[in-house]
Amino acid sequence: MKGYIQIYTGNGKGKTTAALGLALRGAGAGLQVFVGQFLKQGPYSEIKALSLFENVTVEQFGMGKFVRGMPSEDEKAAARKGYARLCGILKANAHDLVIVDEGNVAVTCQLLTENELLGFMDLKPDHVELVITGRDASAAVITRADLVTEMKEIKHYYHQGVTARKGIEK
Repeated sequence: MKGYIQIYTGNGKGKTTAALGLALRGAGAGLQVFVGQFLKQGPYSEIKALSLFENVTVEQFGMGKFVRGMPSEDEKAAARKGYARLCGILKANAHDLVIVDEGNVAVTCQLLTENELLGFMDLKPDHVELVITGRDASAAVITRADLVTEMKEIKHYYHQGVTARKGIEK
């Protein structure tokens, strides 16, 4: 089976949710799934659920907080470790589906360069389905991808003061 590169971007809710839905579908089909999450750290509900599958691995490469301004040395180190790990995952060629959650945001926050993300995309073995999420996907990343979906916010209850709810947003 040929694998493709999918990008889920835009300012709307649902990018990670869509990618993790694909992870669930892949897991159910017996695919080997790897999910690497930039910027995130902690026991989110989806991490707990995906840990129930023997064929899904999730690793987080973040400090568990938003990067404000220039990233700290700790944030950069976590991202560098994550990038190296993800490159190793593709080179090992042992997974069928690789999800890079918040990969586009890692570029926007200057944790990775656009060229690093593009180079990572070039490492993809032919059979691997590669999914990269995060708002602000660059034009070059969009051009390199095979499928691009933009989540567009029309209305969001966050603007009325609703915070992230367990099982829905976290």
